[in-house]
Amino acid sequence: MFAVGWGANQFSSMLVVYRDELGLGEQTRALLFGVYAAGLIPGLLIGGRASDRRGRRAVVVPFVLLSPVATLLLVLFREEVAGLAVGRTLAGVCSGVVFGAATAWVRELTEGATAGVSARRSAVALTCGFALGPLAASVLAELTAQPLWVPYLPHLALGTAAAFVIFGAPEPLRASDAPRHLRGPLIPAVCRTPRFVRTVVLVAPWVFACASIPFAVLPTEVGGAAGGAVLLAGVAGAGALLTGVAIQPLARRLEDARPLAAGGLGLLAAAAGFGVGALAVVEDSRALVLLSAPLFGVGYGGCLISGLQEVERIADPAELGATVSVLYALTYVGFATPYVAGVLNGPLGEPGALGALAALALLCLAISASASREPRRTSRRR
Repeated sequence: MFAVGWGANQFSSMLVVYRDELGLGEQTRALLFGVYAAGLIPGLLIGGRASDRRGRRAVVVPFVLLSPVATLLLVLFREEVAGLAVGRTLAGVCSGVVFGAATAWVRELTEGATAGVSARRSAVALTCGFALGPLAASVLAELTAQPLWVPYLPHLALGTAAAFVIFGAPEPLRASDAPRHLRGPLIPAVCRTPRFVRTVVLVAPWVFACASIPFAVLPTEVGGAAGGAVLLAGVAGAGALLTGVAIQPLARRLEDARPLAAGGLGLLAAAAGFGVGALAVVEDSRALVLLSAPLFGVGYGGCLISGLQEVERIADPAELGATVSVLYALTYVGFATPYVAGVLNGPLGEPGALGALAALALLCLAISASASREPRRTSRRR
């Protein structure tokens, strides 16, 4: 999960490189950033359901092997937009299949542990990969004379190593024991309940909305022609995600004390992050960009832990992989946020666009808060 997360997000800080080296415009960069979701969301929905039926190992291992192949495409077609898009799409498919199925795998490996432990372990593994991948890429891009391909070399090594390591992972649920009766729709029934809509659906997209803005929007809007924009993207983005790791123990305690409390904290912090980001654009201040990063990190970590634990509370154990995959698919809707910000930039300006996103986060907070007072459906596992 760490290695595939690294490969998934290393591209984020490279957007500034593609702007400077290839002259790609804002909308093209946003498209390359978002096309990842075109592979990821189907991969999540199909991979999660398939792992419930076939077993985790049979589904996860092939796509761990393909993750460095996706990075290799980014190296080979480094000056071709179409080739970059293919590499990003394949990275999305690998991420989609691995994240949902492997999260369910971790849940099964921690059976009997304290509530929330598996959610935290999965979240930390993914988040560290998401944070360190683009940070390493940004540092290498600043230091090397070949910024279009050298930053991808660490993942080629890491992804290859992960492909060997995964074969030693135990699998409590054998493929022969997997429930074969699941022939229903890709979206489990629990995902169509009003509670799921008002909690997970409204909160989950803010996970990667918070992660994407420090990488893909603020570094390109602040600082003008001054150098170091790639490093700013890596540091701000990694700062947000590592804060997301640091906040997760607190988020888990909040969820244990009151379900959905971590999501409420996350949405409030997200709104504050967008507000500080808007001020950073107005003041053209890189310091304010860095100040917004931990706020976005609290938004990321709080919303992610809240979503994972809510799924554990309400999912049918026989559909855990499919339900987790729906959650992750919803989180990746947030990858469209840079594109939405670009669209709103026209009529509102960049500060106005970020302010509108802050208001939307507060609206989601108000709606989801009412759901926390409703009775919860208890899962069969509980």
